[in-house]
Amino acid sequence: MMTNETLKNTLAAIRRKIHQYPELGNNEYRTTELIAKALKSAGIEVKRQTKTGLIGILQGGRAPGKSKCIALRADIDALPIQEKTGVAYASQRPGIMHACGHDANTAMVLGAALLLSCNKNDLPGTVKFIFQPNEETSGGARMMIGSGALRSPQVDAIVGVHVNPWLPAGTMGLKRGEMMAAVDNFTIEVSGEGGHGAYPHLGKDAIVVASQIVLALQTIVAREIDPVDPAVITVGTISGGEASNILATRVKMTGTVRTLNEKLHQSVPRLIEKKVAAIAKAYGASCTFNYETIGYPLRNSDKMVDLCRDTGEELLGRSRVKMLEKPS
Repeated sequence: MMTNETLKNTLAAIRRKIHQYPELGNNEYRTTELIAKALKSAGIEVKRQTKTGLIGILQGGRAPGKSKCIALRADIDALPIQEKTGVAYASQRPGIMHACGHDANTAMVLGAALLLSCNKNDLPGTVKFIFQPNEETSGGARMMIGSGALRSPQVDAIVGVHVNPWLPAGTMGLKRGEMMAAVDNFTIEVSGEGGHGAYPHLGKDAIVVASQIVLALQTIVAREIDPVDPAVITVGTISGGEASNILATRVKMTGTVRTLNEKLHQSVPRLIEKKVAAIAKAYGASCTFNYETIGYPLRNSDKMVDLCRDTGEELLGRSRVKMLEKPS
């Protein structure tokens, strides 16, 4: 049996090791090996699902033939950021850092795995520990699901965990229903006709067209989406032109879209594409539009939220369990 102090020290060491050697999405080889070693040391079965990332499977000692299977999930990748914290366990890899807390998320799920393995004879079902690669860009969850992470045995429910800097240490935050917005990215390229800046009537200024598109995109949320349905359309980058006295022939824009319900998530790309194409045509220009879904809306099961709330209040105390009012 592992004491609380031993568990605390073990997890702190693991978390700091992961923090010191961060890895970007789909390159989490060292992190995956460290996780596998920790799981195997506790007698937990390890399955590699993709080239990085894995699952651990803990079969309970009191699990009947058709028992439930619960999954605990953590993300394991880092961000392309230079660490300047100055802590003793700071990143040893230039330009890469665990700035989003995935090292902590991984340590928390590993902590649950180590603790439950000491009590597996009392478990009435199976627990899967899912360590997902490539969360920060796209495709990690899809790869894990496609490779069978939720099958054999079939997962009945998943509890995802993530640190939150706005919640005090030692507390947990929960929310029923809509929890996190879908994340989509788009790229728009406008093509016009070049010419001298003193003779704008002889060309098709791509900058003017792009400017109209940026302004028009703001009206989609304001005038084409039900005000009770939260949505965000943001143009984050815009670049184009060659010289101060030359009409721009090409402008590229990139942006992001956030929506909370799936119906809106499906309709917004069509609204953007329709408006972009119409504006380009009106100005005699042409354009291309590319849209990519990074993550789908997350809607929590009320039943699972209530179960986690009741368990959290029992273990931590009612004052340490926060019911969140707003999604993110």
